[in-house]
Amino acid sequence: MSGQDTPRGWLAALFARELRLSLRSGGGALIGVLFFLAVVTVIPFGVGPDLNLLARIGPAVLWIGALLATLLGLDRLFQADRDDGSLDLVLMAGRPLEIVVLVKCLAHWTGTGLPLVAAVPVLAIFLNLEPLAIGAVTLTLAVGTPALTLIGAVGAALTVSLRRGGLLLAVLVVPFSIPVLIFGVSASGAAVSEPAPFLAPFLYLCAMTLITAVVGPFAAAAALRFSSD
Repeated sequence: MSGQDTPRGWLAALFARELRLSLRSGGGALIGVLFFLAVVTVIPFGVGPDLNLLARIGPAVLWIGALLATLLGLDRLFQADRDDGSLDLVLMAGRPLEIVVLVKCLAHWTGTGLPLVAAVPVLAIFLNLEPLAIGAVTLTLAVGTPALTLIGAVGAALTVSLRRGGLLLAVLVVPFSIPVLIFGVSASGAAVSEPAPFLAPFLYLCAMTLITAVVGPFAAAAALRFSSD
């Protein structure tokens, strides 16, 4: 039995393949970070030179930039598999589609979401954030951006059969991403005052990520099965 015939083997092979595709396709790590940079750097020109104002709105700006950057490559999460027939092969092979979706989301987040989190300490300098606030935003984005990817995967599965469904995908995903955005910004803003206010919204954010990790793959898999019929 070859290594890829075992569950661990084919999951590792799938993750490596999806990670390569995520890094090479448009909207990958570099494009996402550049878009994130553009959003963050243009805000100081819009709100003016008030450093205190920038520090207050900094966590919200970083979270909104991360949300918009996450949306860039989501429309291609399942589109390539549908176009080249890989999705049909997965369905016929009897592999658990929910596990496949979860691995694809993990690889997509590793290739696009993780670089955004890594860029936060540098981009936060443009917003006059204190080190404590920078650490809080980085931590909340590390916990919350997987939820954005998993929510986006459901929208990508619903629009996989549509040509140029990127705009519809954004319309579907953004409303469901608002709770993640609210708790992420709340936790980041509360970190500069006391530990207790930070803990409550941060735990809610963790819970939402865990819920989307369970519900998201099942919902996306159901939508992919429906689109293939």
